Amino acid sequence: MKLKELLKYNDIVIQCHDNPDADALASGFAMHFYLTRMGKNPEFIYRGRNKIQKSNLVIMCKKLGIPVSYEPDFDREPELLITVDCQYGQRNVTTTKARHVATVDHHQISGEVPKLSEIRSGVGSCATIMWDMMIAEGIDIRKEKKLSTALFYGLYTDTGRLSEVSHPLDRDMLDALFYNKALVTKMSNSNISLEELSITGEAILNNEYFKEHKYLIIQARPCDPNILGVMSDFSLETAGVDVCLAYYESPEEIKFSVRSCDKEVHANELAAFLAEGIGGGGGHIYKAGGSIRPEKLEGISLEEDGTGVKKRRVGKALDMAKLRRVGDRIPTKADHVLRQRMMDYFDKYEVLYARKTVLDPAGMKHYRKRNQTVGYVRLSDVYPVGTTVDIRTLEGDVTVTIAEDIYMMIGIEGEVYPIWKEKFEKSYKPLDEPYDRTFEYEPSIINTQTREKKHVMSYAHAALSEGDSTIFARPLERAVKLFTAWDDEKYYSGDIGDYIAFREDDEHDIYVIKGWIFDSLYEEIK
Repeated sequence: MKLKELLKYNDIVIQCHDNPDADALASGFAMHFYLTRMGKNPEFIYRGRNKIQKSNLVIMCKKLGIPVSYEPDFDREPELLITVDCQYGQRNVTTTKARHVATVDHHQISGEVPKLSEIRSGVGSCATIMWDMMIAEGIDIRKEKKLSTALFYGLYTDTGRLSEVSHPLDRDMLDALFYNKALVTKMSNSNISLEELSITGEAILNNEYFKEHKYLIIQARPCDPNILGVMSDFSLETAGVDVCLAYYESPEEIKFSVRSCDKEVHANELAAFLAEGIGGGGGHIYKAGGSIRPEKLEGISLEEDGTGVKKRRVGKALDMAKLRRVGDRIPTKADHVLRQRMMDYFDKYEVLYARKTVLDPAGMKHYRKRNQTVGYVRLSDVYPVGTTVDIRTLEGDVTVTIAEDIYMMIGIEGEVYPIWKEKFEKSYKPLDEPYDRTFEYEPSIINTQTREKKHVMSYAHAALSEGDSTIFARPLERAVKLFTAWDDEKYYSGDIGDYIAFREDDEHDIYVIKGWIFDSLYEEIK
C-alpha cells in the first residue's frame, strides 16, 4: 500500500490500540501529519477502558503536540478508518464501524487483513514503517523535530531501548532522524512506576536457574516491555548466568526480552527461535527480544510423552510439575512452550571453531563452483584504507576495517561477505561491467565515525566465478554454530539440510551454505 492511496477519502479516522504505547502514538501522529499535509482533516483516536496515564506517554503527547483523543464511546461511521500499530478486529482494539478500513502494522498477521494494508512483521516498530512510507512519498521530515522525536521514541520503546533492533530499515531511520535527545531522556526516566518497581523485584526473586547451560528464566506480571530489559540486564550481572529470558503474558500478547554474554549464544538468534511460527523476535547478538501472539499458541499441539509436553526438535521433555507460579497464576501454555524451546535451543547445536577444526573429507562430496556472475566491491574504492565501516544488509551489520586487500562479495541473493584479494583472484574473474541486480534490501556501507552512508551497488563490479574453486561439502545432520577463520567472535548458524563445506586448498576455511541455494552455486565433481 502507498500512502497516496488513502487520499481519495475525505472523512478519515486514525485509530490505535486501546492501551496506546509510544509506538502507537508515534505511528498515529505520523499518519495524521501526512494526511494533514496533503490537505485532509483526519481525527486520531483511541478507545477502550483506560485513558493514558503513564508519565512518559503523558509527557510525549503534551511536549510533542500529538493530536490524539480518548473516545471510548465513539459511534460515528467514517468513510475510512486507519488502524495503526494494530489490526482491525484484534482483541486489543475496540471495533469501530467504517465503510472502508486500512491498516499499517508491524505485528504478525492475525486473521484477514484489508486490501489497503501495509504489514511488515520483521520491522521493529510501526513508526519505522510510517517513516519509510513517507520517504517513499517524497516527504522530508528532517526539519520536523517533534515528529522525528516521536518516531525515534516509538522505535526506542518497542525495541527495548534499541537493544532489539534487527531490521536494516530500523537502523536507516535511526541514522536519518534529528530528534530531541533531552526530551527522550526525560521520557525514558519517567518510564517506571512504583508498581512496576515491585513487579521487577518480585520477578527477579522468583527466578528459575538452569545450571547446565547457565541460563535464567524470569516470569513477570504484565508491565511496560522496557522493564523486561531492566530485569534481564540486571540478572545478567550475576556470576554463573550467561543468558537470561524475561517475559510476561497478557491477553493481547506475550512479550519477552533476551540477554546473552556468551559468544556461543546470539541473543537475536535465540529470540527468533523462541518466537518461530508464533510471533517475531530479533535484535543484537547480546540484546534481543520479541513478542508472541496468544492465538498462535492455539495451533501448537502438545504431544503426550509422559510429562504432557511435546518433544520439539531434539530436546528433552520438560517436567511441567517443576514450573513455578508467579503469585496465584497457574502455569499456562506459553510458560510450557517458552521453557521447552529454551531447553531445545541449547540441545540443538554443535559448536565448531574453524581455526581448531579439520573436517574429514571421507563421507563428503567433491564440488566445484558453477560459473555464474556475482558482484564484488573494492572497499578501498568506497572509503580510504583504515576506515572502519558497517556493511548494512538484510541479515545485519558486518563491521570491517578497510584494507587494500579486502574485497566484499555480493551473492546472487544479495548476501554479502568479505574476502581477501588473494582468494578472490583464485576464485573469480573480474568482468568489465557493473553488477546490476535488485534485492529486497540494497546493502549499504556506513562510515562508523561520520555515519556517512553510501550504497553498495554504486560501486559494484561484476565477476565470473570460475570452476577451479573446489570444496568438500556434506549436508548437516545436526545444526551447528560455526566460528569461521575470518571471525572467531561471531558465529554463522547452519540448520539440518544446510551444507557444511571447506575449501580444498585451505582446510580451515570452513563455512555454512544454505541448503536452498547450494545446488545453484555448486556442481558435484564425479
